[in-house]
Amino acid sequence: MSSSLRRGTLAASALVLSIASLTACAAGNSAQTLEVKPDNAATSVGDIKLQNINVITQPDLKATGPAVITGTLFNNGREDQTLEKITLAGKSGATVKLTPAGGSGKLVVPAGRSIVLGGKGNASAVLPNGREAIKDGEQQKLTFDFSETGDVNIGAFVVPATSYFKEWGPEAPAPAQSGKAGDKPGKPSGTPSGKPSGTPGAPSGAAGAQQGEQGQQGGERQEGATQGGQQQAQGGQQHAGH
Repeated sequence: MSSSLRRGTLAASALVLSIASLTACAAGNSAQTLEVKPDNAATSVGDIKLQNINVITQPDLKATGPAVITGTLFNNGREDQTLEKITLAGKSGATVKLTPAGGSGKLVVPAGRSIVLGGKGNASAVLPNGREAIKDGEQQKLTFDFSETGDVNIGAFVVPATSYFKEWGPEAPAPAQSGKAGDKPGKPSGTPSGKPSGTPGAPSGAAGAQQGEQGQQGGERQEGATQGGQQQAQGGQQHAGH
C-alpha cells in the first residue's frame, strides 16, 4: 500500500471517529433523549388513525377515582367523522363518557385534521369507575366506533398518572368533608311577641289591704252622712207639726 493511500485511509478513519463522538455528545445533551417515553399504541383503519392511545388511572393505587383514555385521533378523509363511543373488551359494565373540547355536543374529528383526547382544554374520554374496571400494567383492548369508518380496535396500556403521564391523567377525587356543604345557620326557634302574655291583675299583698281599708272607711263615712240626713229630715217634720 502506498504512503498516500495509507494517509487517506487514516484521515477517513479519523473523520468517522470525530462524527461518532459529536453524535454521541449531541444525543447525550439533548433534552429529548433525557426523557424516555414508552412505546404507545397506534393503528390505522381507512381514513382514521389512532396514535399514542393509553388508559391512565389514578396515581395512587388505593384511589377509587375515574380513569381516562388519552391519545390523538387523525381523520385523513374529506368528511368529518363523529366518535360515537369507546368500549372496553370484556368489560360490559364499563362505560366511557365522551366530551368534546367545547364541553357539549358530539365529539367530532374534522376532515383532514386531528383532535387530542386528554389533557387540559382538550376533548375527554372518562371511565368513571376506573379502578373497578381495569388494573395498572394490563393491556386493555379498546374499540373506537366512528360514524363513517366504523369500529377501530386497538390495545392500550393501562398506566398510573405518574411521571410522563401526570399531566394527562384524570382529576383526583375531591377530599371528603366532615360536614354537609348545604348546612346553613339556623334561625331562632321563637320570635318576640308584640303583646304582653298577661293582663294587669288586682293588686295583692300590702297594697291590696291598704286599698281595702280606704274603701271601708269611705263606706262608713257615706253611711254616716246618710243617717245624719235622715235625722235632720225627721227633726224638720216634727218642727213643722208644732
